[in-house]
Amino acid sequence: MLRYLNQCSLGRTAWLLLAFTAFALEMVALWFQHVMGLKPCVMCIYERCALFGVMGAGLVGAIAPKSPLRYGALAIWLYSAGKGVQLAWDHTMLQLHPSPFVTCDFFARFPGWLPLDKWLPQVFVASGDCSVRQWEFLSLDMVQWLLGIFAVLLVIAVLVLIAQFLKPKRRDLFGR
Repeated sequence: MLRYLNQCSLGRTAWLLLAFTAFALEMVALWFQHVMGLKPCVMCIYERCALFGVMGAGLVGAIAPKSPLRYGALAIWLYSAGKGVQLAWDHTMLQLHPSPFVTCDFFARFPGWLPLDKWLPQVFVASGDCSVRQWEFLSLDMVQWLLGIFAVLLVIAVLVLIAQFLKPKRRDLFGR
């Protein structure tokens, strides 16, 4: 399996699939927000940013998958998926154990050089409460689904990282 992941990481298709998956999840989030009328909280906005990081990793990896740029894409993927797991875990704990002393911010805090909430307010402005569970499917909240999605993305990223250190199997005429 690791050899297969190594082979996949050397082609554009797997990287584009990663980017498309993250893009599809972003579109679902925007559908929930703008069509279903669910209000994203600050933690939701940060989780969106982590998904955009995964999408960016897929696009960077697709640019030149056989070059060392692949390792940069893998680093972005690992960081974004790991941060997504952390954010979704903290958000889940806020929902499962609400407390008046532990709340999320009212506004997302982006760096001054990257004011995403000013550039794309339809995507990056928070208007909901982090402790409110707005949507459920199969008895899991949206944030719990995101926790599982980020965990799967992180496990796959770790496996792809491990696969980078495998030497390709040489096959000769006699099968040795």
